[in-house]
Amino acid sequence: MAVSGSERSRLRLIVVQALVLSLFVTLFARLYYLQVVGGEGYQAQAADQSVRDIVVQPQRGLVVDAMGRPLVANRLSWVIAVDRSVLAKLQEDERDQLVERVAAVIGRKTTHVERRLLDCGDPGAVAGTCWNGSPFQPVPVATDVDQAVALRVLEQPEDYPGVLAEQQHVRAYPRPHGVNLAHVLGYLSPITEEEFDRASEADDRSLNGASVVGRAGVEKQYDAWLRGMPGQRRVAVDSMGRVLGDDGEVAATPGDTLVTSIDAKVQGVVERELARSMAYQRTQVDKVTGRPYEADAGAAVVMETRTGRIVAMASQPTYDPGVWVGGISEQELARLYSEEAGTPLLSRATQGQFAPGSTWKPFMTAAALANGYRTDSTLPCSSGFQVGNRVFKNFESGAYGTIGFAKALEVSCNTFFYRIGYDYWQRLGSDVADVDARDPLVEGAQEFGFGAETGIDLPGEAPGRIADREWKRSYYESQKDYYCGIAGKPQDADTSDFVYRFAREFCVEGYAYRAGDAVNFSIGQGDTIVTPLQLARAYASLGNGGILWEPRIGKAIVSPDGTVLRRIPPKKQGRTKASKQTLAYIDEALKGVSRSGTMAWKFGGFPLDQVQVRAKTGSAEVYGKQTTGWVASYTEDYVVVMMISQGGTGSGSTGDSIRTIWETLYGVEGDQVLPRKAAIPGVVAPGRLPTFQADGTILPPARDKS
Repeated sequence: MAVSGSERSRLRLIVVQALVLSLFVTLFARLYYLQVVGGEGYQAQAADQSVRDIVVQPQRGLVVDAMGRPLVANRLSWVIAVDRSVLAKLQEDERDQLVERVAAVIGRKTTHVERRLLDCGDPGAVAGTCWNGSPFQPVPVATDVDQAVALRVLEQPEDYPGVLAEQQHVRAYPRPHGVNLAHVLGYLSPITEEEFDRASEADDRSLNGASVVGRAGVEKQYDAWLRGMPGQRRVAVDSMGRVLGDDGEVAATPGDTLVTSIDAKVQGVVERELARSMAYQRTQVDKVTGRPYEADAGAAVVMETRTGRIVAMASQPTYDPGVWVGGISEQELARLYSEEAGTPLLSRATQGQFAPGSTWKPFMTAAALANGYRTDSTLPCSSGFQVGNRVFKNFESGAYGTIGFAKALEVSCNTFFYRIGYDYWQRLGSDVADVDARDPLVEGAQEFGFGAETGIDLPGEAPGRIADREWKRSYYESQKDYYCGIAGKPQDADTSDFVYRFAREFCVEGYAYRAGDAVNFSIGQGDTIVTPLQLARAYASLGNGGILWEPRIGKAIVSPDGTVLRRIPPKKQGRTKASKQTLAYIDEALKGVSRSGTMAWKFGGFPLDQVQVRAKTGSAEVYGKQTTGWVASYTEDYVVVMMISQGGTGSGSTGDSIRTIWETLYGVEGDQVLPRKAAIPGVVAPGRLPTFQADGTILPPARDKS
């Protein structure tokens, strides 16, 4: 039977009604679930969307000297920051006007503020200037602003929407006794994206996108201890992203304190003496070149003989570590890396590498006495010693007749040691192409730690270089194409006769270790280079029985509540093979250098019977440069080494300063030793640590009971 049209319409209506009813049932069921069953969860999510987490950076730990004097501390600084979430909700012209007002109030260009507001991943971002922190965190655009500027921002919020003025902790340098100590302390700069990613992968919560990290010195070496643990502040915000109030806080944990072995009083004297000697030498005329000494760089190290702990370390040129606080300008950064300015960032004490000159001779003495020579051996100290067609001369062509090792050290006789170097070369290595030929003097230098890092707890230490046969062959292989390229073409106007002749000789036989190389090596000349720290460590071994200590700056890590978390003890790296008899012989000979040798004219009237200073001077000559002066000296307690690049003879350039440092260490006035005036009470640094009290006061360590 056929269905009528009206029945079909009624059927469609029923289907549509059923469909609509089912949709309403589904909708009401979903609403019931959202509002009743899952209501609390969604309510919490909605509330969470109105709360933002802001990282609270911790106070970085202190760095103090052995007596508890702060070397690096913290201070409060007014910081102007901009909330970019507010900035993003402004009209373009309003945003530009706000940025201009912020730039004007902080006294900087608009481009400075814009660069600060860029994320480090954005196009045009400049490392060290861009923002690497949380997108919800206000971006600092100016640090160390005047309080008046901060108050203006705070009092006129309608003119500065989304701009905050708050106090934050930044690094401070109290400079006890006027110390600079920049190369030891180091500096901080913002974390890089790569460092942040590595920290995230390692689940290192002590670092975040807005952290600053150590880049040099102890700030880098002990960064993990000093940085502390960030806290977190939760703030409620409105729909515009404006902060309505706090919603809870997890306090940041301050960083730990690093106690160093540095003594600020000694450090201050060492820095001033190094700078004074360099300035004075620039007023003196070099008799060889006829112009004033350049005295372009210098370094000094004071080390404990028996432990390797560093008491003082200075380098010139230096810089103000405070320039990094709040961000360094591109102009200032370029100056710190500039060769024209003397590359101030380079620590000459640990990274500067120089020919050691005659300060090398005690170690050549030890090597010779262990390889066939005796303490009663004698050799001519003539004015010159001929090798092939060249005469190697004594300093100022002096001659002292036939002498032994002690006298050779006392008067710093070059030709005496030339003969030893030539003797070994002739007997053991006259085959210039034999890379494996034995060389007792090279072996001796290696025994005293030269040609390798000392292991000091500072980053970036240079290893120095022992210019032996292996090094010469390696250098030849790396440079032969360059020099053979010069030699293989006709000489042009830009190539001097010397360079052209050198290139031709080097191309043919630059690999050959000749007698001239051996005699130069014996007196610390040629291509052998050392750092002042390496030399200080080696001289300490002469006075402590042959032990090579790893030099140490850090002494202990102390928590903010004064608990000693870790002591950093001295560590033996090795021991020389020199016998006790050999070390005692060299020790006695070096006393003669201070009494009647090349340092005697600087120690007139000094109480050498009470403070027995052993010393060795050195004047290193480098082609195309003026003489570099060295003095290395030590007692049973300390080693004092100072050098001035292009500053003249060793005793002439640094001798007065060396004496002043010894007078400071032992409390010498005139010809008297006054222990109460010694820079370090009891002469040597105390074994105990400073006391950190609950109120933040730091007391000097109690003296060890004798």
